[in-house]
Amino acid sequence: DILNLQVYYPWEFLSTSPCRTVVFPLMTSGVAYWVIKSLQQLDLCSSCINSYTLLVSPRLLFTVSSFILDYSAYRLAPSWEADPWKALLLLAGSYVTLVFYTRTFTNTLEGLLFAILMVLVSSRKSDGTLAAPTSGPLIGVITTAGFFNRPTFLAFALMPLLYWAGLIVASQQSIKTVINHLLKLVLCACFTAVVFITADTLYFTSMGLDNLSSTGKGSLFDVLGQLSEKTIVTPFNFISYNLNPYNLALHGSHPRVTHFAVNGVMLFGILHILAIGAGFKTLKKSIQHLLWARSHCQGSSGLLVLSEGNPTLLLFYFVPLAFLSLFSHQEPRFLIPLILPLVLFSTSQNRAVKWKHVIVIFNVLGAFLFGCLHQGGLIPCLFHLEQLVHSPESSNHPRHYTLLFAHTYMPPRSLLNIKKRDTYIEVIDMAGSAEETLCQTVEQQANNFTCNDCDVFVIIPGTVRATLTECDVSVKNETLLFPHLSMEDPPQISLLFSGNWRSQLGLYILQLDRNH
Repeated sequence: DILNLQVYYPWEFLSTSPCRTVVFPLMTSGVAYWVIKSLQQLDLCSSCINSYTLLVSPRLLFTVSSFILDYSAYRLAPSWEADPWKALLLLAGSYVTLVFYTRTFTNTLEGLLFAILMVLVSSRKSDGTLAAPTSGPLIGVITTAGFFNRPTFLAFALMPLLYWAGLIVASQQSIKTVINHLLKLVLCACFTAVVFITADTLYFTSMGLDNLSSTGKGSLFDVLGQLSEKTIVTPFNFISYNLNPYNLALHGSHPRVTHFAVNGVMLFGILHILAIGAGFKTLKKSIQHLLWARSHCQGSSGLLVLSEGNPTLLLFYFVPLAFLSLFSHQEPRFLIPLILPLVLFSTSQNRAVKWKHVIVIFNVLGAFLFGCLHQGGLIPCLFHLEQLVHSPESSNHPRHYTLLFAHTYMPPRSLLNIKKRDTYIEVIDMAGSAEETLCQTVEQQANNFTCNDCDVFVIIPGTVRATLTECDVSVKNETLLFPHLSMEDPPQISLLFSGNWRSQLGLYILQLDRNH
């Protein structure tokens, strides 16, 4: 939208039934793209807009924003009997921070908003004394913004909101003051929601207008009349979509224990295991305490959520985890906002100290696997192709390029830096197509004799490179990008110890010979 580039609109952002707000993409990536566009227009940078800057500028903004997490850890640590510098060290050394919080995930924004919310509901001043609960308006703004970013934010916000409400009750303020706090929160939440709804309605309405007017369907006044009556509330569309089990199955179904048993360990390692162990111990003690209190006809000595101790911190970790486990589609990245309460819990009472060597090795391996190896060749591949299609030779002798991706993650087309008006590049995403379907498509593209000045490139992992030998095509040139690991098509262990190991951990760019 800002740079007038050809992109692929995912289903969440289609104007027919958008499920994601456009506000945060505009505030993050949009701002980064506007800056590089302005630099180029002011002749301060002649070639600012290229695949590298398109990738790095939004990531740089997210990396700077990730220091909100560091500030939150430092600010909250004393409240939870944790050493601030140890908490910062554990947070900064986590591969979740290094890999996920420097990339443009909505889950990253969710984690930052969750951290801000935890700071806002904190009941201690910097000198350690208790403070009267405030920040009602800001809490309302952050909660609503998080809900529009990802409706699952309510699972993360539940415990902070209950904790804040408990502090208000415990502070023994007058009913009028309590109502005043809640009223400010509700009013600011409603105002924030109106801002998001207005922005989304304007954006997706204009997108619908562009699409319909470009296809020539109906007069402009008819289109305006239809779309002006439509108010777009993206979280409701998101919830409606995800409540349908069939829709979730399209994205993959997992056992309900995947977050607890697999994803938590994959992201946080021994810290997740320690939290589970402490959780069971706390649960056992709580049951024993309740049974003792009941047998002595006494009430509980205090609400658990008002405790500044670790049981409350465990609730900040496990309550969102439990809610997210109710859904059948469970990806590891859904849990990355939980790193803050887990780090605070792990550094309190020096729990993580004895495991420091395990933690270091785990995070080094995690950063290498997810930050370097996993789908690692896809971005360099797009850099290479962007230089190829925009080379001086291509400009002097225009050609048509067909780029066929198979068995890779969806290639971000924006990194090819193709203007909307340009039609000389076609991207075909075959995803994880079967061998027969792949061969059929490749042969069809290679034997398309209606186009004389056409180049066909097939981008495929080394683990399925042999598939093309079964197809009736020949390869003119090939380029191997290393490293690249496809977990969907993992390499054979035996081949990793052979002379062919680089091919197994690489991504091929194959130019087909159309004269074959």
